Amino acid sequence: MAAELAESIEQGTGLKRVLGGGFAIAAGVGTMIGLGIMRNPGEIVAVIPDPFYYVVLWLLVGLFALLSTAVVTELVSVTPRSGGYYALLRRSLGPYYGFLMGWVDWLSYPATIALKSIVLAEYLALLFPSLIGWKVPLALSITSVFAALQLRGVVLASRVQQIAATGMGLIIISLALALLLAGPADPATASGVIAEPGLKQIGLVIAAVVFTYDGWLIPAYFGGEIRGGGKVLAQACIRGVLLVLVLYVFLNTALAISVPLASLAGHELALSGALDLTWGAGSGTFVIVAAVLFLLAHQNINYMSAPRILYTMAEDGFSTRRAATVGRHGNPMFAVFLTWAATAGLIMAGGFEFLLNLCSLFFVVLYSALLIGVLVLRRREPDLDRPHRAWGHPWTTIVCLLGWILIAVIMAAATPQSALSAAIMTMVSIPIYLAIQAWQRKNS
Repeated sequence: MAAELAESIEQGTGLKRVLGGGFAIAAGVGTMIGLGIMRNPGEIVAVIPDPFYYVVLWLLVGLFALLSTAVVTELVSVTPRSGGYYALLRRSLGPYYGFLMGWVDWLSYPATIALKSIVLAEYLALLFPSLIGWKVPLALSITSVFAALQLRGVVLASRVQQIAATGMGLIIISLALALLLAGPADPATASGVIAEPGLKQIGLVIAAVVFTYDGWLIPAYFGGEIRGGGKVLAQACIRGVLLVLVLYVFLNTALAISVPLASLAGHELALSGALDLTWGAGSGTFVIVAAVLFLLAHQNINYMSAPRILYTMAEDGFSTRRAATVGRHGNPMFAVFLTWAATAGLIMAGGFEFLLNLCSLFFVVLYSALLIGVLVLRRREPDLDRPHRAWGHPWTTIVCLLGWILIAVIMAAATPQSALSAAIMTMVSIPIYLAIQAWQRKNS
């Protein structure tokens, strides 16, 4: 890959507006729909086995994510840059908070890609037992293929994403229909272990549902490349969340109707267990195949998103200058290479689950920071042209902010080690930021 990378890099170009609103919706949908919807129901029903409250939880969290999106996309609409959270927070809260969250955001990507590569290899080994023992080489091969796909250009990668997102939606609908058509499973199968709903369990349940919806701002990573500007981008974010909300509630309603939820408590791939119960042993293999497809699609969108963080940070002097170099096919290939190298290192080294847990807490902090950004920018620039305005501002903004802060507090109380590490990382970032500022002044 390194040789192809060097050949693909071409100086003097930047990101171009070559992506449409359809891709922006597909990016959000294709990121939100993932392994979480296959696996997390097993963790949730272990605490909330009642079908009514189970479905209501999915509906309420989905509506909260939709409302948060409708507020935060005001910030998206006035930030015509790629780069995701970094660009948004630098625009609203200043360079330091943009720098801090940009690095945290980018670091979470190699860990996420690496973990999903290994899980993907494990699922392929379930389908093809001859691959057992080859998980690490297989994971490296898979992630390298999708990194190399970016060499063919942003247009091809965006088409792959649109096809993948459509396929994901059809799979969710097919799973829901399969559960409904099978009819209710035997109540005698309700043999799962139900946990006492303590603080830790409630925190894990909230985190599980919240992060199954995570990805609602992925279109913002391509803000400088979407045709139509900020209004199209904001609408794409909202429509993506709305689509996923409908799909998730439909699927989980079908699950609650068809299967004794307690029978899935603690199941590592709950939808697979549900198909086995309703259609017979072995039917759940379809879910494993679907999970493989989801994980493959995530490789593509993650290799599109993460490099754009480094690209925009490099434009502002917070990353290596080469990361701002765009290849002749429209992707920042050196930034892709850095993401791939970090991912490959984590696959070979292992031990990146802790980083993922840490980043999960940071994601909630990121959401809160974005909402604060909306409030700050409204006060700082009240006359700014806003192609999309937050629904019901300022009350909805304040309600969403308080909601995410409450979720962060619950998660921090449930995982104090991650909270402490997050605080330490924040403090360490200050001298790093000051050193970069000093270096910039010296070389300006």
